[in-house]
Amino acid sequence: MGPDVLCGLIVYPFEQAKSVITQFARFTETMPDELIVWMVARKAPPLPFLAEEVHGKEIVVLAICYAGDPDEGMKHIEALRQFGSAYGEHIGVQPYVDWQQVFDPLLTPGSRNYWKSHNFSTLDDGLIDTVIEYASALPSPQCEIFVATIGGETGRTNPDAMAYSSRDANYVMNVHVRWETPDEDARCIAWAREFFDRTQSFASGGAYVNFLTSDEAERTAFAYGTSYQRLVDLKRKFDPTNLFRINQNISPA
Repeated sequence: MGPDVLCGLIVYPFEQAKSVITQFARFTETMPDELIVWMVARKAPPLPFLAEEVHGKEIVVLAICYAGDPDEGMKHIEALRQFGSAYGEHIGVQPYVDWQQVFDPLLTPGSRNYWKSHNFSTLDDGLIDTVIEYASALPSPQCEIFVATIGGETGRTNPDAMAYSSRDANYVMNVHVRWETPDEDARCIAWAREFFDRTQSFASGGAYVNFLTSDEAERTAFAYGTSYQRLVDLKRKFDPTNLFRINQNISPA
């Protein structure tokens, strides 16, 4: 792949969220393996290609990366540009490693963070409505809800082949809550937990273990699904004293 890829952002007004996210859900069901599209709902950071009056407003962002011929990629992403009337876009060819780091300025050290995550096989209308409801009431300016596409080759692998077993997951949602002061802890964490609970009924099962927070140790077995007992057996064999435990731990017990 690459080293250069076609990638970038299309930013839509939040007032168009239902239409944009619904079209995103349908489009991603049939897009080619070379294309990845994420949906991000948040307040607009001061991106240079957005008018200043848009900064701080709720937006819906499509983050795009095409790991193939850029000219072919432009044909595939044209439909994404027709989802609504965008505030703006910034799409072009750049090194993949630069694209990989493009969001780092939004994640500088020092802030407080809390994450919750679900896997989904489909994005139902009820889930989309719930995402919009909570995205319209973000508890701090740095919070975001993103839905990333998986699918493709990952879904063609046998669930028993590797530690990651959630091969029916076509999407992963991360509720990324980020704020500045301890006084905001209770409100921001409560918002994340409530949203997580409201979307539970739409989830397909399993989870991406790197999105689990420190208070979710009980979800480790759930995250690994059918692979968990095999991982316990391996842990018992290679790390019986549980030396490697500073993570979402698999206990040898």
